[in-house]
Amino acid sequence: MSTTIEPWLREILRCPACRSELRDEQGPAGPELVCVDPTCGLAYRVEDGIPVLLVDEARRPGTDGS
Repeated sequence: MSTTIEPWLREILRCPACRSELRDEQGPAGPELVCVDPTCGLAYRVEDGIPVLLVDEARRPGTDGS
C-alpha cells in the first residue's frame, strides 16, 4: 500500500501525541499512519497523500472511525 507521501517526509513524521514512529496501514476509510506505541496507537488518516496529524481527529485503537 502506498500513501504517496514523499520518502524524506515519511522518515521524519512522528505521532503528535507521543512522538513515536508511525507505520503505514489500511484503515476502515483508507490509508492511515498508525502510532507504533502500544499505549497510544492513534491512527491518522491520509487524504490525497497528505497526513492529517491532528490528535482530535485521529481514530482511537479499536474503533472503526464512524
